[in-house]
Amino acid sequence: MKKKTSVTRKILIAMCIGLIIGSLINSFAANNHFVQVYFVNGLFHVIGTAFVNSLKMLVVPLVTFSLICGVCGIGDVAVLGRVGIKAFALYILTTGIAITLALIVAILVAPGEGFEQAAGSSSFTAKPAPPLTEVFINIIPSNPINAFAEGNMLQIIFFVILFSIAMLMTGEIGRQLAETAEKLNEVMMKVVTLVMDFAPIGVFFLMAKTFSLQGIGLILPMIGYFSVVIFCLLLHGIGTFSLLITFLARLNPLVFLKKMRPAHIFAFSTASSNATIPVTLQVVEKRLGVDNSTAAFTIPLGATINMDGTAIMQGVATVFIANVYGIDLDISDYITIVGMSILASIGTAGVPGVGLIMLAMVFNQVGLPVEGIGLILGVDRLLDMVRTAVNVTGDATVTCIVARSEQAINEQIFLDPEAGVITDVELPHKT
Repeated sequence: MKKKTSVTRKILIAMCIGLIIGSLINSFAANNHFVQVYFVNGLFHVIGTAFVNSLKMLVVPLVTFSLICGVCGIGDVAVLGRVGIKAFALYILTTGIAITLALIVAILVAPGEGFEQAAGSSSFTAKPAPPLTEVFINIIPSNPINAFAEGNMLQIIFFVILFSIAMLMTGEIGRQLAETAEKLNEVMMKVVTLVMDFAPIGVFFLMAKTFSLQGIGLILPMIGYFSVVIFCLLLHGIGTFSLLITFLARLNPLVFLKKMRPAHIFAFSTASSNATIPVTLQVVEKRLGVDNSTAAFTIPLGATINMDGTAIMQGVATVFIANVYGIDLDISDYITIVGMSILASIGTAGVPGVGLIMLAMVFNQVGLPVEGIGLILGVDRLLDMVRTAVNVTGDATVTCIVARSEQAINEQIFLDPEAGVITDVELPHKT
């Protein structure tokens, strides 16, 4: 019997083909009106955006039903609080490690020294960032329906946890609702599988459009900054997380990274932690063996507050812009950057491009010109794709650590190379 090709492998192939075709269009048809209108901004844009929307479509119902199942599965409010505190502390810890690592490497390499700033470089207008007090106040939704409609993850998580705790306290009625939520969660996981069956097509068009507009050659003038960010992302994504997985989760980091590949690919192609939640949940539960009661809580929380990749970009970008403009930063500035990056990650949406808004907050705090962000706009989309993959890896790492501490991980599933592998979807049919 011929073995079916996994969706992950198909996506990898589609991603490579999209990258090549997009780069060729950027090199040879950048000014071709027909290609730009009907392919880049037409076919590529429509199908790519439709695919991302299909992923986003799954997020709110999947997180809602999965989180209800998770809280009711824990069954004890005290245990839920313990899991939440562990996850939150670990997310803050990894973000702190990420920004510190980025600053150390950037200071040693000093990207931007001798950089000749082009006159009239790209401008960037930053949206005003809300004060920290408002961020914490906004965790509690004044209108839950509006929070669900807008996909405000922190507000959704708060309301669903509160609702689930109330379900636990109402006895039989709550148990009946929990059983219904479990059934709905199973259906949603099947919807995820159906959407993933079309993922290779969506990823191809996303990659083709991105590289048609950006082109690989765009990184050449910014190779110093780009290389330092990529190096720090890889060092943190492979080195830091492997150490945490080895010593805190007591799991094989090579197996972990290999099984995370589907989530990495989706994160890279969509550049959105939120859009990747359905895939991350499926990988963590089905491939890594983490119990739903833990994963359903920690993964959506991580997609909302865990911004390791963005913190790394902020650290390197701050040093880079300071060097370009010849501004000296002292130790207090670096401490401020670490603190601001950690605080800014809380309550920041996991959507493409949000890192630039967070970066503007950091620049304002340490007295760097916000217009300097215009220098890194060109390569930010490519870096956004990589740092989202790092963010997703951090979500799964913390989830595995918390699950290990709560005895909520199945090592047999974790060590089984075939566990949770997705191939072509076979729809049920009548016989």
